Amino acid sequence: MIFTALAVALVLACVLRWVRWRGCSRVVFALALILFLLAGSGLLPMLLLQRLQAPYVVRPAPAWASDNAIVLLTSGAVPIPDEPVEPGFAAYGRIVQAAAMYRDCTSAARRCTVLVTGGDPSLLGTPLAVTYGAVLQRLGVPVADLKLESRSRNTWQNAQFSRPLLQTMGAQRIWLVTSGFHLQRGLLYFAHFGIHPTPVRADYLAATFSLWPSASNLVLTNLALHEYVGIARYYVYNALGWNAPQSTALDVAPVVDDASAPK
Repeated sequence: MIFTALAVALVLACVLRWVRWRGCSRVVFALALILFLLAGSGLLPMLLLQRLQAPYVVRPAPAWASDNAIVLLTSGAVPIPDEPVEPGFAAYGRIVQAAAMYRDCTSAARRCTVLVTGGDPSLLGTPLAVTYGAVLQRLGVPVADLKLESRSRNTWQNAQFSRPLLQTMGAQRIWLVTSGFHLQRGLLYFAHFGIHPTPVRADYLAATFSLWPSASNLVLTNLALHEYVGIARYYVYNALGWNAPQSTALDVAPVVDDASAPK
């Protein structure tokens, strides 16, 4: 997002200069430079990420229900030469958090199923759900307690295709595990399909202030803007009637509280 915006601004500034609108060209170039400096210095991503992640900094401590579903949103994978596809570097925080919650849930003598949702949007030959599920098994989640949704290509479809699976599972409480910056959009999409999970962040992103523009700050700005665009697009599509009809709330059984909670 940020790289596209900067590229468009620079091209526009060059075009304006070419048609001799040099005053407008200077303004556009100056705006592009200000945007670059704000993003690269860390000031812009600090603001954007704080607004996205602030509600989820502290992981929730509600009780486990008798029957729980932990929904894990996938985050990409990488092909390894002569080896199976592996989760991307940003995925392991989510996987570890889901595995830790599963361990805590079963330690409290409660039933827990991990639903991993993600297809193969990058055409690597293996659905993300399968790739992440294999790692979860190595972390101690048995196959019997894993459910894989391997058709979805984005967060919207994660929610859309998870609903029928959650409906059949009949869990009393649903937990949504993903990165802190991704939770707000994930919850919005899941609510559209009548799913109201308890949000649990995995990783937490923080920009660092730098007098010299930092590539990492530019990447964080890009990640944050992607979330804001996805949220804005949801409301625009809703207004235009382009989204699928909203679903009724998922019917879940009453919760029987227990003193245990995710760590």
